[in-house]
Amino acid sequence: MTTILAIETSCDETAAAVVEDGMTVRSSIVVSQEALHRRWGGVVPELASREHSLHIAPAVRQALEVAGTSWSEIDAVAVTHGPGLAGALVVGVNFAKAVAAARSVPLVPVNHLEGHLYANWLDVPGALVTGADHRGPEFPVLCLVVSGGHTELVVVRGHGDLSVVGRTRDDAAGEAFDKVARILGLGYPGGPAIQAAAMLAPGEAAADAADALTRPWMRGTLDFSFSGLKTAMLRQVEGDASNGGRPVGNPSRMAGVAKSVVGQFGEIPERTARLARAFQEAVVDVLVSKTCDAAERFGAREVVIAGGVAANLRLRAALVARSKVPVRVPPLVYCTDNAAMIGAAGYFRLQLGHVAGTSLDIRPGLRLDDPNGM
Repeated sequence: MTTILAIETSCDETAAAVVEDGMTVRSSIVVSQEALHRRWGGVVPELASREHSLHIAPAVRQALEVAGTSWSEIDAVAVTHGPGLAGALVVGVNFAKAVAAARSVPLVPVNHLEGHLYANWLDVPGALVTGADHRGPEFPVLCLVVSGGHTELVVVRGHGDLSVVGRTRDDAAGEAFDKVARILGLGYPGGPAIQAAAMLAPGEAAADAADALTRPWMRGTLDFSFSGLKTAMLRQVEGDASNGGRPVGNPSRMAGVAKSVVGQFGEIPERTARLARAFQEAVVDVLVSKTCDAAERFGAREVVIAGGVAANLRLRAALVARSKVPVRVPPLVYCTDNAAMIGAAGYFRLQLGHVAGTSLDIRPGLRLDDPNGM
């Protein structure tokens, strides 16, 4: 049995976990900064770094306590070294280097995006698995990595053997969700806000023909582009305002809108809910279509989703409905940033001999297919 202490500080969650053999989660501690950054409408790097410095030691200590694991039982330390915010990454990497040196155990650098992918290897309750009865995905796997900063299609042929076959050429899907949520006045983070608003839209999505957005298919490629959808939504909102209606996303400045709906994010105009649904449908349609196309093209035995946007319920349902091969999605809690996924990826990296020394540096711009990125 191999027990790994994992550390994740790439953005605005300070996370630590204890993972056994890449699958069994003994503990997973996440200290979120969401409430702190919400007032600014997004993550402030300097604040994130400061918060990581305050919480990293307590998070690691709590992870060990919850797992009932002593320092002497830790066989290796895995840490996210990129991509991410430089000031955030350096806190986790320096802490991990100190622990590994003090305990004389291997230090395993992990790509944050690969960590999201390996959340699908965690043997935890609540995972969405269709048509597969074995532990862990079966190679070759087609993975849709979809988060605030990245949208990529990845073919995984084995541990340490992956290739990116499609990626966004501008905004990532999660980034588009955040920007459109701001346009609609729905707040931060945008993913949950758009999803909640879309659920409040009356009737079926097919009834929103007047609000339907042109899909950015980018024919002949598996790449994505979402900046046009953001612009289209902005024009919809500006058009509503210029036609005498109130600005769609700002109820306090609006006058004369006939209907509104109430949900977890408060009262919003029905029109806003319809626009949120139209946007979500457009993004999901493109993501699912290209994922299914790639799975068929590369002979994938399973399709998995990874990253924060994998928590979107509409995306999950649409992929399950349209995929011709089994689909696997982590539980919601393991879709967003956490250290358990870093422990899973770190275990398989350790088996391949991918370890680093105290000279390990952060890689804020690290790509998933970087041959020198480990």
